[in-house]
Amino acid sequence: MSQVFELLEKIRQTPGLYLGTASITALRHFLVGYKFARQEMGVLPTDEELDFYQEFQPWLQIYLQVRTANSWDKIILLQSIDEKVAFEYFFRLLAEFRQRDRSQDIDPILVNEAPQQTGKVA
Repeated sequence: MSQVFELLEKIRQTPGLYLGTASITALRHFLVGYKFARQEMGVLPTDEELDFYQEFQPWLQIYLQVRTANSWDKIILLQSIDEKVAFEYFFRLLAEFRQRDRSQDIDPILVNEAPQQTGKVA
């Protein structure tokens, strides 16, 4: 079976074959199903799958300076004109995510618990 980034590249090239249409929502649903099917078959996630599933959302929120409970597809869709544009934007963001300096990754639990900046000087 393909690694998640190899699979995503195939989807980027021919979204109609995998998703029916170039849609960020359909892409997320596909990936949720892919992850579920692998779990059901007892296939352990690869390091790159763990990286994507655990780090993409927090990275995206920091990168786009967004704090929300929305999933990554909704965050991208809110920044796009439609599903197709969001789909294309996802792959640009994914390329940047894959090129990031992993030593700069921040624990998402710490990000969510960090005190809010008020702009007041003590």
